[in-house]
Amino acid sequence: MDVIPAIDLLGGQCVRLFQGDYNQVEVFETDPVRMAQHWQALGAPRLHIVDLDGAKTGQPTNYPIIAAIVAALEIPVQVGGGVRSRQTVTDLLSLGVDRLILGTIALEDPHLVAEVAAEFPERIWVGLDARQGYVATRGWLDTSTILATDLAQQMTAVGVAGFIYTDIQRDGTLQGPNIDALRQLLAASDRPVIASGGVSSLTDILSLLALEPQGLTGAIVGKALYTGAVDLKEALRAVGQGRWQDVPPHLGTSTWA
Repeated sequence: MDVIPAIDLLGGQCVRLFQGDYNQVEVFETDPVRMAQHWQALGAPRLHIVDLDGAKTGQPTNYPIIAAIVAALEIPVQVGGGVRSRQTVTDLLSLGVDRLILGTIALEDPHLVAEVAAEFPERIWVGLDARQGYVATRGWLDTSTILATDLAQQMTAVGVAGFIYTDIQRDGTLQGPNIDALRQLLAASDRPVIASGGVSSLTDILSLLALEPQGLTGAIVGKALYTGAVDLKEALRAVGQGRWQDVPPHLGTSTWA
């Protein structure tokens, strides 16, 4: 399971929102490129970027910053936020972005999602952002009447590569991930799932690790990394090769330590 640092872009800065509320913004870094290089230097396997301006307006506005981050890194970068047209998909992929995360259009234009998923296999993921189980769209400003599990089944049928599940009420709160909701989502689709929202400690990451056999392939961590509640190197060691969980004491010693 990957531990993936998040960079949320708003007004050109690296920020975190509380429960997706644009009126509750905390700025953590004014230079997102420097922040991205920092996470890479600590061993991050990939980087997760959300264009919050784009999510709100429907058109990504941080292209120059995203391009600069991709150019500065060797690790793959995945991007979401305001990706609602074929042109935006091709524009972002042309920057060198590894994966695109589609949100609102998965609900509003599933045919387009099917088209780009077929055109760019393994590179089109869907962000399932849920509020009390129901999919939220347009930068989390609107909540639909569609359950995240139902949308996951629909998007699996059209061929998307995987899902990023965010429990909006946990995001930015450090209250821990919604394990029950993740179990339901993993049961609803055979596609890989990355968890996002609420991770507050190494204990939370290990609780997510228990879902790896069911198809959970990663955990996106934001605020907990920026506040120091989670140490990225420690987290990567805990979920990586040779972790202590993999070697029972009576069978030998682990290389984790």
